[in-house]
Amino acid sequence: MNRRPVVAGQFYPGQADQLESMVGEYLSKAGAKAQERTILAMTPHAGYVFSGSVAGQTLGRANLAKTVLLLGPNHTGMGSRFAVWSDGIWELPGGGLNVNEGLAKAIIKADTRLVADQAAHVREHSLEVVLPFLRAIDPETTIVPIAVAEPRLEVLLEVGAAIGRVLASWKHPVSMVVSSDMSHYVTHEEAKRWDSMALEPILALNPSEAYRVVRESGISMCGIMPMTVGLTAAESLEASKAELVAYATSGETSGDYTQVVGYAGVLVS
Repeated sequence: MNRRPVVAGQFYPGQADQLESMVGEYLSKAGAKAQERTILAMTPHAGYVFSGSVAGQTLGRANLAKTVLLLGPNHTGMGSRFAVWSDGIWELPGGGLNVNEGLAKAIIKADTRLVADQAAHVREHSLEVVLPFLRAIDPETTIVPIAVAEPRLEVLLEVGAAIGRVLASWKHPVSMVVSSDMSHYVTHEEAKRWDSMALEPILALNPSEAYRVVRESGISMCGIMPMTVGLTAAESLEASKAELVAYATSGETSGDYTQVVGYAGVLVS
């Protein structure tokens, strides 16, 4: 089954030519492409006017494999806690990206908690907004989208390890992209402070500590659960370093610094 876009014309342009032009402009702001293969990239998922620059700088620098495992939060509460979209095409204005059905099936077999489930994805925006960037970088990219809504750390670590084993043994390289915004609806200065706290263990490649800091400090990072999964999986792929590529808040676009959302771009190799 194909997935139709749900936030085209809202979070990003609904016309193919306008979307291509906007994404190309954001990607053109990126620095030199990383030489090492990107194991994991974390990128935001707000409307492009707010977070597109951070997303473009991050994904433009990334050296992604032709297959990308997408991990994002489930904002809607629908569907299962580890929902894998296992077939078809994720459609976009101007053409979509194919799901890598073989890898999706292998991931589902790796742990009983990973299930084929479309309900978690049909109204969820967090992964959709990443796809125009991936398509612009390489239109032949294939994807495996997973929405994560599991709150228990031990389960996130177990499932992340199971995914990591699949990726480490897969016949072709696979990169991961985690979709997450950072602090929500705090002042610009508070966002920078809280987000720095959350990013420190992420950049140290410590998924358990990242989860603990975000949860215990009450940091409203919506993608901490998928990021915990992704960082754990990255351990199986021998990740050794992480880089903060870009950081911004919505206040820098809107001019309102009293209620902002933070956006961070991270590359792990």
